[in-house]
Amino acid sequence: MSVWTMILIALVAIAVAAWVGRFVGRRATGNAPRFRDMPYAVAFGYAFVLALLVWAVWYYLQPAVTEAGAPVAGVTFFRWAVHALIVFAIAAFLFRLLGRHVGTSATRKLFRHMPLTAAFGVLVILVYAILAIFAPLIAPYGQAVVFDQVNALPGGNPATGGNPAHPLGTDQIGRDLLSRLIYGAQNTVGIAFVTTLLAFVLGGSLGFLAAVLRGWFDQLMSRAVDVLMAIPSLIFALLLMTIASAWATQSWMLTVYMVFIIAVIDSTRVFRLSRAVGMNIVVMDYIEAAKLRGEGLGYLIFREILPNAYAPLLAEFGLRFCFVFLTIASLSFLGVGIQPPLADWGTMVRDLAQFINFAAFSPLTAALPIMAAGAIALLTVAVNFVVDWMLHRSSGLKE
Repeated sequence: MSVWTMILIALVAIAVAAWVGRFVGRRATGNAPRFRDMPYAVAFGYAFVLALLVWAVWYYLQPAVTEAGAPVAGVTFFRWAVHALIVFAIAAFLFRLLGRHVGTSATRKLFRHMPLTAAFGVLVILVYAILAIFAPLIAPYGQAVVFDQVNALPGGNPATGGNPAHPLGTDQIGRDLLSRLIYGAQNTVGIAFVTTLLAFVLGGSLGFLAAVLRGWFDQLMSRAVDVLMAIPSLIFALLLMTIASAWATQSWMLTVYMVFIIAVIDSTRVFRLSRAVGMNIVVMDYIEAAKLRGEGLGYLIFREILPNAYAPLLAEFGLRFCFVFLTIASLSFLGVGIQPPLADWGTMVRDLAQFINFAAFSPLTAALPIMAAGAIALLTVAVNFVVDWMLHRSSGLKE
């Protein structure tokens, strides 16, 4: 039986189970509103999630090695993912519990109203911040230190090609992978944060100016932004970085060029949002009253418009940070982003991708590129959790 046939049969079975479950629920509860008003799509969603949980339990209980003793990489990776999910959930719960009893009255109140997903996001961001700030103290070696042993396998077992001094092994030229993974937080996350701030300063300022001044300035900036947004951002950034690589005489100069290029490209999205929000605010009565009082342009933007545009800009900041973060990783993966000897997660994914071929022999070795990619994905999810929570708090959606 083919895979597609099995998937089709499973979907049909879930569809039938959804209809039967809703019908039985209506009969068993005396046609209670919860089941009576439940759309079939919702019932199908419940049945699908239940089937997914059953499959997850079944797959988790499968043997991790074959009868011949070879590891089953898929089962091993899945078990690691389940264990990581459980550990993260427990850590987020304990972190929220600690925050409710330790700290000032304001922080304790904040943690009392914080959902578990937001606590998880805050915890992950704090861990990344600590790694980024104290990377030279936490990492066992420098990010550019080269050792004699190259391609040392992870695990630290000399019998299998490992080295106890390098728990995650070394790369193709002998650099410690654990140290480079830690330094990757400093370089990738730090540069992404600075780039996002620069994009918001540039795009937000010009967007609010266009909303207040209108006229030729608004038309000029809007048309320029339309031209820039018509080009796919990643392709445009790759083109500009290729040109900048010919101008950069040192590796750090290319990193500076990358920051400005990505900031300018992403500022176009910030400009459109800030201009649209500003247009809705400048027609309010309190803006007209401020103009009649003779308030200047700076007062109007920073004291009247910006506080009222906080919620949408906050949500955009979280999304834009994730996009910038992924763009930098993508450029580094393509070889024109953060340059050696600086460690970067995108470059590590590219350099360690060959180790995926060893999944049938050593799942830990194959997990090396997944660790760098997982670090990118984990921070992206954490930032979105925190931004979603802060958006609910600031915009009143919690009401």
